[in-house]
Amino acid sequence: FTSEEDIDAISRTSAGKKKSADLKKTSRGLNTLNSPSFIISLCLAVLFSVIFVWLCLSIQSNGEVNSFDPFTILEIDSGAALKEIKKAYKKMNLRYNLDRNPNNPAAEAMLMMVAKAYEALTDPVAKENWEKYGNPDGKQSLAVSIGLPEFLLNIDNRNLVLLTYLIVMVIVIPFAVWSYYSNSSKYGEKDVMYDSYAWFHHNLNDHTLIKNLPEVLAGSAEFRERNMTKSQADKQEIGNILAKVKSHMQKPQFNHPVVLKGNVLLHAHLTRQTDVLSEASQEDLKSMLRYSSSLIDAMISVCKNQESLKSALNCIKFGQYVTQGMWVKDSELLQLPNFSETEAGHVAKGKPSVKTIMQYIAVPNESKKGLRDFTDEQKEDVFKCCDILPNISVESKVFVDDDEDDNVYEGDLCTVSVKLTRNNLEDGEKAGLVHAPQYPFPRLEAWWVALGTREGKIISIDKVTSPNKVVDHKIKFLAPKKGQYEFTLHVLSNAYIGFDHTESVELTTQDASALPEYKVHPDDAELDDEPTLFEEMMNANIEDDSDSDEESDSDDESEEEGIRELSAAESKKQELQKARKKAAAAAGDDSDSDDDSDVEELHADE
Repeated sequence: FTSEEDIDAISRTSAGKKKSADLKKTSRGLNTLNSPSFIISLCLAVLFSVIFVWLCLSIQSNGEVNSFDPFTILEIDSGAALKEIKKAYKKMNLRYNLDRNPNNPAAEAMLMMVAKAYEALTDPVAKENWEKYGNPDGKQSLAVSIGLPEFLLNIDNRNLVLLTYLIVMVIVIPFAVWSYYSNSSKYGEKDVMYDSYAWFHHNLNDHTLIKNLPEVLAGSAEFRERNMTKSQADKQEIGNILAKVKSHMQKPQFNHPVVLKGNVLLHAHLTRQTDVLSEASQEDLKSMLRYSSSLIDAMISVCKNQESLKSALNCIKFGQYVTQGMWVKDSELLQLPNFSETEAGHVAKGKPSVKTIMQYIAVPNESKKGLRDFTDEQKEDVFKCCDILPNISVESKVFVDDDEDDNVYEGDLCTVSVKLTRNNLEDGEKAGLVHAPQYPFPRLEAWWVALGTREGKIISIDKVTSPNKVVDHKIKFLAPKKGQYEFTLHVLSNAYIGFDHTESVELTTQDASALPEYKVHPDDAELDDEPTLFEEMMNANIEDDSDSDEESDSDDESEEEGIRELSAAESKKQELQKARKKAAAAAGDDSDSDDDSDVEELHADE
């Protein structure tokens, strides 16, 4: 049973009470069990539990004894007299006689056990072995075997067992593997279907406007089965809703029923007209909003792949509208509880005129306008919400790690450090869940950090999810050619409207030729004379006879030049040449005369 914090059921304002109540209904109690995956898992668990209990009972009633007990086998009391033992033996022998039990492996095995039990009680040697080792045959080695149920070994059941084995191995298991693979192969990153990625690639470009994005989202593959209109009543309902939201919609580019229905339902949410939807349509809309966060992130990743900064920023802003249940022409003040266009218009009138949410938050509570008709509880909700909404400051700087000077040269690895500070939080406090009463699911506060060129190309775009008061994010890229550049840094909320931050980042790069000349250290230069790993291996594998030949040749040559002791460096070079000569000989290159001349030239130079 989850807590209220886990399901975002804590209503910080009265505007969030309805959302909290809905979350409690759907995320607690027996409602959490009403899912196909849970029902299937429950059925399998019950089935295997029944099988396990049945096997335990079968073993308890019909299982073989673990130790050899002749009294139990003959069904007599321990300490029975010899006369009773013989009588019991005859009785058991008649019961399991093979003439009475033809083709019965169990009777044959039991008859052998009866004979062995009788022997253990009547034969002195066998009795001594049983009393000493627990077996009439004497001390036995440990034997481990697998016990199979009796019905599997019964000849009458062999056809059924074989048929069941074929069904499980040939049909059930391959079908399960195929189902798992076919289902998992449909999904890519962020658990988004590949068909949705293809749809986004087809419809997103530099000219995509925010008003076009509800239709793009509605065409996602995740919605195609559920949003298919199945009856004339469904079509009639979608037509009625379309008439109410058509003035807020961009002209549809697709007339497919699935895309049209999803587009209409999303606009009903964005314009806060969900009260006209039927219960079934509300469930369909709720299903779309459940996947909207990951799908919008996938749309942003597609824009990143296309290097289209404008369309990526539009997708981020579209995610803000979906979270707050607002649309492009709505006032930012509608994010406040109990606010409508009437209150927002009243706030914008007169002096001082307040049109943005950040300006309204900065106004002292006693001077806030638009609250004349509010109750004390409603006013308190507005003040609480103003404290919850983010208030950030952004600092950025460009530098090159481990650089000798402050200049940036062409090809350097540049780092843009972005420091995001949440001024509305106390030290050690972490950002909580987003205040979004119109969005039916919990959502964590996060920020998108994007760096782009003046031409609208994306250099970097990342989602920063850390809830800390101060967050440091670093963007790395290679410095461009010599010149002066001006980049644009965007910091956008994933859920709130009107809190985005934009600033310029300037960068001056110098020509790489202006860098001081790099001088090779003498120790590094000597590394060029070191043998490679292959040459060392070849040198280690030189045969003794070839070594003796090489040594004799070396002695003859040294006599011509005068015998003298070689230095360590000369010895290493000589060994290197020997290894190279051996490698050439192994490759079939007949270069003995050339190698000899090389050695002569080497000693001549020395």
